[in-house]
Amino acid sequence: MQFSEPSLKLPKVIFGTSGLGNLYVALPHEKKRAIVDEFVSNSGVPAVFDSAGKYGAGLALESLGQCLKDLNVHPDKVLISNKLGWVRTELKTPEPTFEPGVWKDLKYDAVQKISYEGILECYEQGNELLGNYQTQFVSVHDPDEYLTAATDESDRNKRYQDILAAYEALTELKAQGKAKAVGVGAKDWKSIELINRDVKLDWVMIANSMTAHSHPADLLAFMQKLKDQGTLIINSAVFNAGFLTGGDYYNYKLIDKQSDNGKALYQWRDQFYECCKDFELDPATVCVRFGLTAPGVASVALSTSNPQRVAQNIQMVNAVIPAAFWEKLHTDGLINDQALDFLNKG
Repeated sequence: MQFSEPSLKLPKVIFGTSGLGNLYVALPHEKKRAIVDEFVSNSGVPAVFDSAGKYGAGLALESLGQCLKDLNVHPDKVLISNKLGWVRTELKTPEPTFEPGVWKDLKYDAVQKISYEGILECYEQGNELLGNYQTQFVSVHDPDEYLTAATDESDRNKRYQDILAAYEALTELKAQGKAKAVGVGAKDWKSIELINRDVKLDWVMIANSMTAHSHPADLLAFMQKLKDQGTLIINSAVFNAGFLTGGDYYNYKLIDKQSDNGKALYQWRDQFYECCKDFELDPATVCVRFGLTAPGVASVALSTSNPQRVAQNIQMVNAVIPAAFWEKLHTDGLINDQALDFLNKG
């Protein structure tokens, strides 16, 4: 199976819009508009945005559409990927029921709806929130979470059929010309591997999984398979949701610094930072180059809450990392043999 749009070349950096949905911090609209303006100004055409109904219970989509409208950006100048599976709903509790503590100052909640009808509802609501703009890349978001919520094996099988039904709907959207490509976005790459057996995926977004800190050999082998079959790969959350650049959340969960796992994470980061310092390298740049060099990766999705970092983020993909640095990480036990191999080839 070949990628369905060979004439469409995604840029090396696409803009992740989770910050527009108030991830970790509530940004004023003016700052969100400045971030979008910087990305459009510094990106090629089309400027590619990755969003989801889950991001801020639709706030990211709503903010993106409004910012683009404020900036008078023509719809033909942007490409929007909307990961589907969550719909905005009434907020009945002090904070949203999904990912508590992560999203700030939201006025709505979101619920997961993965089925034939549910995914179409997500698609329609997403376009309504975007306003003058339309979704071109569609996917099922967090199928891994949907499967994990199963109560038993029978329920898991039913949920997987729901996922396949959702892809039936997405495939129809593509056949109708309403979408350009069908993909998947998940944190647990094993769910992507499962879906890939039954669905012809044009692209996949692997989140929190292929990073300088976490890069299992079996995932690398799967990514090579995706590359060989012509499926485009977008690598997302290459900082493990901010931890590798100094945050205290690892994959969106606050770290318990007193636990064995927490201590190990901080020890790894300290060693990583020391290696970067020895080679006078910016840790964020190293993470981006690592994530982009992995097998089959066409783009990395990067997000920021600081307009002044947008241009710098885009430029990071062009940085040259000396082979001696990767060798040092390997010698210190920070990256595995398979990672060193693909980094040397890249």
